[in-house]
Amino acid sequence: MGKEIERKFLVKGDEWKKLGKGTVYRQGYLSTVKERVVRVRTIDDKGYLTIKGINRGATRLEYEYEIPLQDANEMLDELCERPLIEKTRYVVPYAGLKWEIDEFAGENEGLVFAEVELTDENQKIELPDWIGEEVTDDPRYFNSNLIKHPYTKW
Repeated sequence: MGKEIERKFLVKGDEWKKLGKGTVYRQGYLSTVKERVVRVRTIDDKGYLTIKGINRGATRLEYEYEIPLQDANEMLDELCERPLIEKTRYVVPYAGLKWEIDEFAGENEGLVFAEVELTDENQKIELPDWIGEEVTDDPRYFNSNLIKHPYTKW
């Protein structure tokens, strides 16, 4: 069984951009019901299908599988809900953890947040200077909700 334990934070300033290389992500959703989401994503020349369960605090079930890039692109173009999520992800190591900072484009332009995956929900973490307010429990920041209520329309 796959599990994802992560915390999510808003990001302050743009100093963090100097700390990591950005990779363009394109993703869409085949299902966005509360109990489960099914996501299709492309990263560089790879495609992925991901199924995630309902959040219980900072934890939820997660299963991810690589799929052919052509299939992923076709699903994104033909089957996924609109708008698609467009973002550049920067991976920044800090204090022994890997922070993933997502800078959004398109309908969610202006939104930047960071996620950190943990091994335990109560794991102590040291926050970088560029970390702002925690939004782990705010569903507005779930990517699957950003297609229904894009950041530019808040």
